[in-house]
Amino acid sequence: MAASTPPKTLPQGCTNLKLRQFMRRVSQFYDAEMAQVGLKTTQYSLLSYVDKLGPVRPGELAAGLKMDASTLTRNLRPLIDAGWVVVSAGDDARSRRVSLTPAGREKRAEAKRRWKVAQVGINRLLGEDQVVALHALIDASMDKLDPVEIAGDSDE
Repeated sequence: MAASTPPKTLPQGCTNLKLRQFMRRVSQFYDAEMAQVGLKTTQYSLLSYVDKLGPVRPGELAAGLKMDASTLTRNLRPLIDAGWVVVSAGDDARSRRVSLTPAGREKRAEAKRRWKVAQVGINRLLGEDQVVALHALIDASMDKLDPVEIAGDSDE
């Protein structure tokens, strides 16, 4: 007697909704840790990226973070106002550079400790194997969702 193959399971529900629900839960977890040092997770990520790149042009920073220039400007404003980030003149009169101040480096170091607590907590709650699998799935999915292909641009 031939073994029958089980029926294929099809996706149920809206992928966008499921991802948003998951991201809200994950964000709440990280936000709780970042709140202890007076930051939002988006602010910590921005401080970390500026720290990593050193003085960086705003356009390069926006591209690296996969956000548009107006969103970057809006997200930088509270960090500038707090004295953690400075935007200064670049190599010529038309260019600018974004960099951390010494106070920004201190704030990032303080927040990094809380970020680590959040990351260890997520790994514990979900299980490290599941987090590794989740990262791989996200990376593979991001590669397939290239913005150029989504927009319908092709060589045809």
